[in-house]
Amino acid sequence: MIQTVIRTKLLTFAEFLAYDDGTDTRYELVDGELVEMPTESQENNNIARFLLAQLFKIFPFYLVAHKDTEVEVMGRRATCRIPDLLVHTEESKTALTGATRATITRDMPPPALVIEIVSPGSENRNRDYRYKRTEYAARGIAEYWIVDPEMKQITVCKWVEGQYEDTVFTGEMRIVSDIVPGWELTVADVFAPL
Repeated sequence: MIQTVIRTKLLTFAEFLAYDDGTDTRYELVDGELVEMPTESQENNNIARFLLAQLFKIFPFYLVAHKDTEVEVMGRRATCRIPDLLVHTEESKTALTGATRATITRDMPPPALVIEIVSPGSENRNRDYRYKRTEYAARGIAEYWIVDPEMKQITVCKWVEGQYEDTVFTGEMRIVSDIVPGWELTVADVFAPL
């Protein structure tokens, strides 16, 4: 998956929220630059849909978001991400009441869980394992899951005293989560639909 950086003047967060190029293209804002979000691979879409269906078994549908909620995070400059999956807290969902755009700004409570599915390529690996990990930790998101189809592993990053502590799950290991307690789902289950 190749991401296209749209070279314009660096945007503030307010300018990003007002930006409209007249297309249906989705963008993340990364350090003030628009980054076009390309179409996901079928494999990543299958994983996202499978996890979405599993999350619906545990959480009310209105607390789960699938590629449709933006999260303003900390960066060198204005940065806003669109996670593959997100589980709201009641507070983060309530904060969006009446909003015209599903954007969790820095003055709103963070969601409980963000899940990113790694796309092929070293640039994408760096983005998910390094940059987003730091950004979501600084935002105080309780858990960040990195689902890696290439490595067939899921890294659960738990927010502890201002930073993430990671646990890597593989194979038949059951995914252990404070946000999704008692899950019987294994890593093999997640990658089986592929």
